[in-house]
Amino acid sequence: MKRIALATILLLALAPQTWAGFDEGFLAYVGRDYATALREMQPLAGQGDAKAQWVLGLMYAYGTGVPQDYAQAAKLYRHAAEQGLALAQKSLGEMYRKGQGVPQDDAEAQKWFHRAAEQGLAEARYFEEFAGHGDATAQLYLGSMYYAGWGLPQDYAEAAKWYHRAASQGKAEAQNNLGLMYSNGQGVPQDYVQAHLWFNLSAAQGDESARRNRDLVADKMTSEQIAEAQRLAREWEPKKE
Repeated sequence: MKRIALATILLLALAPQTWAGFDEGFLAYVGRDYATALREMQPLAGQGDAKAQWVLGLMYAYGTGVPQDYAQAAKLYRHAAEQGLALAQKSLGEMYRKGQGVPQDDAEAQKWFHRAAEQGLAEARYFEEFAGHGDATAQLYLGSMYYAGWGLPQDYAEAAKWYHRAASQGKAEAQNNLGLMYSNGQGVPQDYVQAHLWFNLSAAQGDESARRNRDLVADKMTSEQIAEAQRLAREWEPKKE
């Protein structure tokens, strides 16, 4: 389940302004408090909230907090996809590609992938210009698009590069995401000291996911490594591009 939570965290960074109102449920989900996540997501999904439908679909697809049910996951993905949520379109495409909860159908899979990619490509072109000029939010989005392979080729090294640029400017979400990449060795060499540093900086801004991630990575570190990461955090200063 660790990989699922990581992917979800990074994908949600694509459009954080659209996720207000169900933060408690989402933080519970990534923190593996699935009972709370289910309690928060079900009413929103029932009211037609596409974002909540997609997250609830993830829970059914992977059996997190509910019995695994591909048919229910595909149904929820479809509701969200038909409202234009590209993340749900991509997820529904995967269900058709694998024949999970729906008949296996490559043509139908490609249809939904194409719809998601069209939105992703348009956003990628938009954010590239702003990211190149130092906008930290655009850099965060672009990093997530490279990570997910959404509108751009999946490229963890590019994702880490853009996350680093945003994180260096003090963007808390990018700091948490960069910490995850260092923790997992995706796009960068695995480095628990760097992971702890970025988690710590993000947690200092109130990011609860980063606080939990910092504590998890600390369990894998020596006392000397933790001390070094804390020293780096004390000395760190944001940079303006």
